[in-house]
Amino acid sequence: MTITDIKNSFPSKFIGKAFLFSIVISSFFISHKTEAQFNERPVLNLENEDEPLLNWGYYLGFNQYDFKFSYINNAPDILVQKSIGFNVGLIGELRLNDFLDLRFEPGLSYSSRNLGFTGFTEERDAIREVKSTYINFPLLLKASTKRLGNWKPYLVGGVSTSMNLGSNETSLDDNSAGTFRMKKSVYNYELGFGIDFYLEYFKFSPSIRGVFAITDELVRDADPNSPWTGNIDLMQTRGLFINFTFE
Repeated sequence: MTITDIKNSFPSKFIGKAFLFSIVISSFFISHKTEAQFNERPVLNLENEDEPLLNWGYYLGFNQYDFKFSYINNAPDILVQKSIGFNVGLIGELRLNDFLDLRFEPGLSYSSRNLGFTGFTEERDAIREVKSTYINFPLLLKASTKRLGNWKPYLVGGVSTSMNLGSNETSLDDNSAGTFRMKKSVYNYELGFGIDFYLEYFKFSPSIRGVFAITDELVRDADPNSPWTGNIDLMQTRGLFINFTFE
């Protein structure tokens, strides 16, 4: 892989494919119930699904992580090549009232990114592969509308902390030895939206969520004038999650 490969990559294509895939999956689960979901007098499924104080479930999905950089001096941007990763986790939901729920969603996310640094002639110096396995602990508030037949839109937002198992934070090697280092602990805020579909036997919820780091994740090289990290003032993760929840 070269700098040119990273410049010519089109992350938006991945987003388009991910969004299309989410539509296909959602359609698979709800197509046979479409008329019942949206007609004026639907046959209500799972009428008491939201009544218990506690609800449980799990989610599967995929992600695309990016980096946001702030620089000390004007210089060419660090290039980021993104890819599609996956998410899996559990859901614990505490009912506060008919419209608000408190959710805890511990889970695991895997992602891979390639960073391209300008000013190098050797590929081994210009490219850094960043593989991250995050264990996430989000605490979220879910705000729903009134149930409309067998579906219910909602907004979700909150804070989370993530532990990056592939951070290399404690490594003695830095970029001069080919190792890109990040901090192990990351703090984020999250915002998203989705729709609960009440099917015959379970509740299915596709959702889209943005994840935004609020702390600096970069571990700088030992050399303060490092060509890799010396001009970076701040490095923060940005992520897009598309999840499919089953309760």
